[in-house]
Amino acid sequence: MTTDQALEPAIRVRGIEKSFKDLHVLRGVDFDVQAGSIFALLGSNGAGKTTLVRILSTLLKADAGTATVHGFDVAAKPGDVRESISLTGQFAAVDEVLSGRENLVLVAKLRHLKDPGAIADDLLTRFSLTDAGDRKASTYSGGMRRRLDIAMSLIGNPRIIFLDEPTTGLDPQARIEVWQTVKELAQGGTTVLLTTQYLDEAEQLADRIAILHQGTIIQNGTLAELKQLLPPAKVEYVEKQPSLEDVFLTLVGDTVEPDTAGRTDDTLPAGKESR
Repeated sequence: MTTDQALEPAIRVRGIEKSFKDLHVLRGVDFDVQAGSIFALLGSNGAGKTTLVRILSTLLKADAGTATVHGFDVAAKPGDVRESISLTGQFAAVDEVLSGRENLVLVAKLRHLKDPGAIADDLLTRFSLTDAGDRKASTYSGGMRRRLDIAMSLIGNPRIIFLDEPTTGLDPQARIEVWQTVKELAQGGTTVLLTTQYLDEAEQLADRIAILHQGTIIQNGTLAELKQLLPPAKVEYVEKQPSLEDVFLTLVGDTVEPDTAGRTDDTLPAGKESR
């Protein structure tokens, strides 16, 4: 990496637009993600979060705008981008027939890495899955499966990881387990771009939060900065700071517009499925 690349944000997005026929999904998205931070894209279903992640991970081409990941342009140097990232989608990419350890070994072999067994054992330890390593993944709880999925995505030491709705469908305890895993990733220097529709998830994890609504970023800041957008409420002379939920609903409104196209913004048209 050059000196200029080292000074750049880990992710830089400028003016990204994307449409599917007459459905305008992204309408000029701009934001930066600093290296080693957790950045949350917060938005309702259909806001365009997954579409944006697919563009940044080179699975989909933007109609307009530019984006760089780890200093590489996603359109001009997709191969370099892919070597720098890992993507974990809304559903765990775990082979249930294999054990946890076998899943990890398989991915390491596919990446042509030396000593796949040692890599697997290290990740099992790191993600507190050693005792369950020889069990079939089909016996894992939701939180264990998601942790295994994230562990698999870290094979090859990617600098940046995209977590697209990582706790969808998980129970509260499993969500807490995944949250702890995400925090540990950032503490280890990994840059995390997280998409979520859960306000508490963004509040718990993110260094910065960008609210994506109707294809545009309507606010972007730290939790404290977003809370300052609303005045504190006073109840019995006790100052109450606005929650992230208060900020979100004030900015986007408390109604969800019907999907006239019969599908969410994040759903690719037929023949465009990337996974």
